[in-house]
Amino acid sequence: MCNPASPPAFLGRVKGVVFDCAGVLVDSHDANRMYYNLIREGIGMLPITPEEEEYVHMHAVSECLVRIIPPERMAEAQEVRRNLNYADIFPYIFLEDGLTDVLAAFAARGVRLAVHTNRTSTVGDLLAHFEIGGYFDPVISAGSLKRPKPDPEGIHMILSAWGLPAQDVAYIGDSALDERSARAAGVAFWSFKNPGLAAAMYIPDFPTLLSCLRGFPAMDAG
Repeated sequence: MCNPASPPAFLGRVKGVVFDCAGVLVDSHDANRMYYNLIREGIGMLPITPEEEEYVHMHAVSECLVRIIPPERMAEAQEVRRNLNYADIFPYIFLEDGLTDVLAAFAARGVRLAVHTNRTSTVGDLLAHFEIGGYFDPVISAGSLKRPKPDPEGIHMILSAWGLPAQDVAYIGDSALDERSARAAGVAFWSFKNPGLAAAMYIPDFPTLLSCLRGFPAMDAG
């Protein structure tokens, strides 16, 4: 648990933090449901079920379409998807409370920040929409990987780009896919708003994480 009264020592030593996108940087449950329902409705299908909603919140779009669209309707669904304007869904996506303060605090400490998400082409537009893209380098999406989460390929790419060993890096996620990806890559996993995951630290919200960070002096940015 990230306890401001007694913050874990490793929080003061971390040199790089990787963030998942949906469910961590932003609350996009409503937007994801709307997006995939628009595709299904566009080919005359009923809305997705609650079970399918949980699936599409975690997986890459190609995997989601295979899950919710029959093979014989896939070409129609892809055509509907190509004609959707994802920017119309941005009003239904919300930045997590306290996120920007945490990003600024990490940046002030010289901690490297990255994004690793199973989103594809929309992640750059999403970061730009909320004006937080400048905090993250690199941004790894499913579209830039041969093997999306839970494979560790994306985290390995980030470690290589930073030149940091796995023991200096943590990954903040909210799903079992994130947990498995972090474990496979050998980095610490910090669970966000999901106490049911096996994690080195549970973060109930970003204001709590910020309070924990304030318990440590700033590191040398070099």
